[in-house]
Amino acid sequence: MTLLDGKAVSAEIRSELARRSGEFAARYGRRPSLAVLLIGNDPASEIYTRNKIKGCEEAGIRSLSYRLPGDTPQQDVLELIRALAGDDGVDGILVQLPLPAHLDAARLLCEIPPEKDVDGFSSQNMGALALGKEGIAACTPRGVMELLSRYKISADGKHAVVIGRSNTVGRPMALLLLNANATVTVCHSHTRDLKEECLRADILIAAVGKPKFVTADMVKEGAVVVDVGMDRDERGKLCGDVDFENVKDKVSYITPVPGGVGPMTVAMLLENTLQAAERRMR
Repeated sequence: MTLLDGKAVSAEIRSELARRSGEFAARYGRRPSLAVLLIGNDPASEIYTRNKIKGCEEAGIRSLSYRLPGDTPQQDVLELIRALAGDDGVDGILVQLPLPAHLDAARLLCEIPPEKDVDGFSSQNMGALALGKEGIAACTPRGVMELLSRYKISADGKHAVVIGRSNTVGRPMALLLLNANATVTVCHSHTRDLKEECLRADILIAAVGKPKFVTADMVKEGAVVVDVGMDRDERGKLCGDVDFENVKDKVSYITPVPGGVGPMTVAMLLENTLQAAERRMR
């Protein structure tokens, strides 16, 4: 069993990005920039936002942080996004999810121009991904693909199973794997024989949001297992969707939690921001 070390790989990527950001600044007279909107005081969102801003600093990307009260009206948020959309000095816009209940996330995200949608959640970018065309891919699925690539794990011709069909992870994950020539099965709450489907997987992606949901009897010998989950077990300890201790000796590669997919998500946000800046300047 080999650990897919997202923490180490993301550090390599940030170093590469810092060099490229420096070249960008030398050529265009400014650094790539990312605007991050945090609305309310959700503790997890606070941590995620802080990690993203720290990542920007390490990668030579200018971060613009906008912290808004949890009761900020929808119209005020729309106006801020529109102002950032029209600002030539801003290359990427990120609205940290989840949002307070009174805000319409879909409506707000629609205001982000696709070329500045560094989360890859817009219908235009999702559509481009579905058609196999150039666009901005969602950070977590892209991070999974980059992690596999850095360990020279090819999806070509493999049977990949994705557990979960969310718009942020499951669906774009399946599309990226399909674009990489994998045969893809997407499983969800209505899948009739989940265990049987998972046992067919050469590459198993768990993105269901349930602690230790994937057990050893659901995993084929020698499979590659990628755990996208970030959960808490019955003792409050951080864990993933995969029962790591009982699965690790059965597989060829597996991601740890923490230190697997999480750091790769931030790294791909930074990569998306730099690429967005480069495309805009071209």
